[in-house]
Amino acid sequence: MSDCLFCKIIAGDISARKIYEDEEFLSFLDIFPANRGHALVIPKSHHQDIQAISEELYGKLALRVKRVSDILTEKLSPDGVTVFQMNKSAGWQSVFHIHFHVIPRWDGDDLHKPWSIAPGVESELEELQQLIGLHRG
Repeated sequence: MSDCLFCKIIAGDISARKIYEDEEFLSFLDIFPANRGHALVIPKSHHQDIQAISEELYGKLALRVKRVSDILTEKLSPDGVTVFQMNKSAGWQSVFHIHFHVIPRWDGDDLHKPWSIAPGVESELEELQQLIGLHRG
């Protein structure tokens, strides 16, 4: 897509600090890093979000996320790693080309959880389970 920032990076029209690349996927350092080593992992083919990508390609993308996480862990020795994949504006997606954030974490860093942890209301959980149902793979 001509107006997609990540497609421009893939095409070489915009530079990026690449840290992993193969025939189908690319990973590069985020220019607005949440932490040292914060990287993005993207497919080279354009897919807007999780609903627009095939299960097979999404699985391959997740495999590359693990590879990038392993690379960052080996090279930076973080205490942990946070992985995010966001969809649509309401889901915090800001570049509409599916991507994962891989963020190395260190004990005591300044990052915090994006939501407050609180127990769910049992009656609401029951209602949601009834509405959604149990789907078997």
